[in-house]
Amino acid sequence: MISGAIKDDYIILPLEDFMDTKYPDKKLSYVIIQNESLKYPICVFRFSETEYEALWMQCTHQGSQLQVFGDKLQCPAHGSEFSNQGLVQNGPADQTLRKFPVYIESDFLKISLKKPV
Repeated sequence: MISGAIKDDYIILPLEDFMDTKYPDKKLSYVIIQNESLKYPICVFRFSETEYEALWMQCTHQGSQLQVFGDKLQCPAHGSEFSNQGLVQNGPADQTLRKFPVYIESDFLKISLKKPV
């Protein structure tokens, strides 16, 4: 769990936040961003050096906060499961998770918090 700095409409996240502190040669497959300005955390999955997915950790069934288990997000309230790309894998949820656009600039990820139009 890390605190992401919010600047304008973006969360700015150093790419080094994906480094495993115990094993410097290994990179984490995800990080969870929590900020007091956000109602729910955002989970950022890392697929490669240039491919990331940022997902809102709110279940689309009844709004419970999701938990991460490996490459899945699970709802503790009713058991819904979502893939690391936000797709429903097990109900009762029937809608995908909210995604945030992710941009790489230098050694930082910029996650856009702008509401989809």
